[in-house]
Amino acid sequence: MALRRHRLAQRRKTVGYTQESLAEKLGVDRTTVVRWERAESEPQPWARPRLADALRVSPDELSELFADVGPARTQRGDRLFAALKNPQTTDLAAVTHLRQELARLIDSYDASPSVAILPDASRLHSEVNLLRAHATGEAVRRALRGVEAAASIFMGQLVWDASQRRNAQAALNYYDQATHAAMQNNDAEAEAQARLRRGFIALYSEGDPKSGLAQAAQAAQLASRFGDHTLSAVALLHVGEANAMMGERSACERALSQAESHLARMDGDDRATDPTSAGQLNRLAGSCYLRLGEPKRAQSLLEGVPPGIQERRKSHAIVLGNLALAHLRQRDLDGATEMLHQVIDAIEETRGGGAVNVLFAASRELRPWRDRPDVQEVTDRTLALMSS
Repeated sequence: MALRRHRLAQRRKTVGYTQESLAEKLGVDRTTVVRWERAESEPQPWARPRLADALRVSPDELSELFADVGPARTQRGDRLFAALKNPQTTDLAAVTHLRQELARLIDSYDASPSVAILPDASRLHSEVNLLRAHATGEAVRRALRGVEAAASIFMGQLVWDASQRRNAQAALNYYDQATHAAMQNNDAEAEAQARLRRGFIALYSEGDPKSGLAQAAQAAQLASRFGDHTLSAVALLHVGEANAMMGERSACERALSQAESHLARMDGDDRATDPTSAGQLNRLAGSCYLRLGEPKRAQSLLEGVPPGIQERRKSHAIVLGNLALAHLRQRDLDGATEMLHQVIDAIEETRGGGAVNVLFAASRELRPWRDRPDVQEVTDRTLALMSS
């Protein structure tokens, strides 16, 4: 059975190397890197420190990457290959392969830059559209519409993130497609997710909290129809943030309380694409109180976000960025600059758009202290990040 070091290969892609460019940096042949990733060999002791440095991991983390060996992923299924050649032959087995490929891409989101995922996600999205347009049989078409909705939501997320949350229209087009497919399937869950994503754009890209509030509230209502406490909570947390943006403290706190109630009733059957951890209440509530002008309370909530969210690196970077703002607004410059260095480290790895916006906001608020060496260091790193 063929083996692969999937995490090692993923780490190489995350930091931006091809097999050839990594080999060039290390002064080895490309086939050496290929053999490492195929679990056929390991680096010589002299090469390990340089490899760890290139991959931005510690020696122990590098050892873990090499110890993690699994079976090679199979090629695309014969049924899917045949369906792409003749879309009218598409069956449920081919749709299952597409769904599995999409799930793997979604799983890679938090550890990989969105621009690195976009090519594969865009190809899959196009293939789903092709098959859905030509497939016969209502069961197959319905299954394809389900994958179409999920793939469109993911594509919207990727293009918005990759553009540092500036290309809102492209994302909205994908969310419209997802909504249409979901409504054809009478799929309230997928429709709720698409509408919630539209709300994110209104809140964090267009600066329109009223529109964001309307979309998030509608998503919460849809989620409540099928008893998904996870998705209901996520939507209500953003209802709270929309109200915080408008300075509506009572409405914000009411939404946060309702979200907490849903979290208390959450069970393993909730199937939201972005599962809510126990720390998301603190994460969003902290952001709300930051907007309401209570940085001390925001800091307390954000510091209560459990360590597990660190695995979701893009979300964790936003938490760190908001913590930096909380420190800064309490005139704790040492704490703010320390957090911002961690934010920049995370952005360099994941290129997460949300964290970039928080970093820029913090950089603007740091301007009165730009002559301080620690502030200048953060500014220099931020400018270098922008230029890259």
